[in-house]
Amino acid sequence: MGEILGVLAAVLSSALGGSSIGATRYLVTSIDPLAIGSFRFGVGFLLLLPLTWLRGDRWPVRGDWAAVIGLGILFFALFPILFNASLIFTTAARGALALSTLPLLTLVIGAALGSEALTWRKSIGVVVATSGVAVALLTDLSSAPSGAWRGDLLMMAAALCMALYGIWSKPLIRRSSPIAFTTMSMAAGAACLILLSCFRGSFAPVAGFGAPQWLAALYLGAFGAALTFYLWAFALERTTPTRVAISVTVNPITASLVGAWLLHEPLRWNLGVGIVAVFAGIWLATTTGLHVRATRIPASSRP
Repeated sequence: MGEILGVLAAVLSSALGGSSIGATRYLVTSIDPLAIGSFRFGVGFLLLLPLTWLRGDRWPVRGDWAAVIGLGILFFALFPILFNASLIFTTAARGALALSTLPLLTLVIGAALGSEALTWRKSIGVVVATSGVAVALLTDLSSAPSGAWRGDLLMMAAALCMALYGIWSKPLIRRSSPIAFTTMSMAAGAACLILLSCFRGSFAPVAGFGAPQWLAALYLGAFGAALTFYLWAFALERTTPTRVAISVTVNPITASLVGAWLLHEPLRWNLGVGIVAVFAGIWLATTTGLHVRATRIPASSRP
């Protein structure tokens, strides 16, 4: 049951991440990406901190602080910088497909580091889900600006940051708690982004913010950071990094649905096919271990 909850939490986290793209696209016309990241993770940290204190969650031990801070900078500072920089050179559709290499990277790196077994079922599930993303974005992949490969590589580098975070953070989360770990690591990443934003003068346009801009920033902080990455850490505590990572294929699907709802972007047949393939791939990659564990009956409970 714990692993099932972990997989569901990962899928919900990725769905929320996809919905956050709409708020990011709205804010990017007002402030630069560094400032958006500062608001997203700064507000997320401010919301998670009192919750962690009120719950009395176990904080990372002093010996883990360096690792937690390093992972926070990797995931909550370097990842969004690479993510946003990639979209300067490539399209959103190609970027989404490049990011969907995350489960494959996690599977290969996890196997190389000995943190997770490489199985055929997981591998096939990853390929099916990633193919589903490609089909869903089929109509948008053909048009690419000159030099789009640079953006694709930057997005794959962002996916690599996310994969390493998922693999290396799992034992740290188990030694503390999902909320406390996320709070501390998010604080480290937010601090880096805020310092960079101050140095570049990225907060100057905030003086002209109206209610819609503030609502978008608060949405990103509350749902796009605090809830999204708490669920991600919750999932990593309960299941394997690959099972968590494969849920990222839900992200571009959700973004497409939100775009159709809010921005009146057209829905095509390939999106429906892609959705089916994505969830089939997730099912393939996440059910093998769950089925084996569910069918095992302890000797002490046998008649």
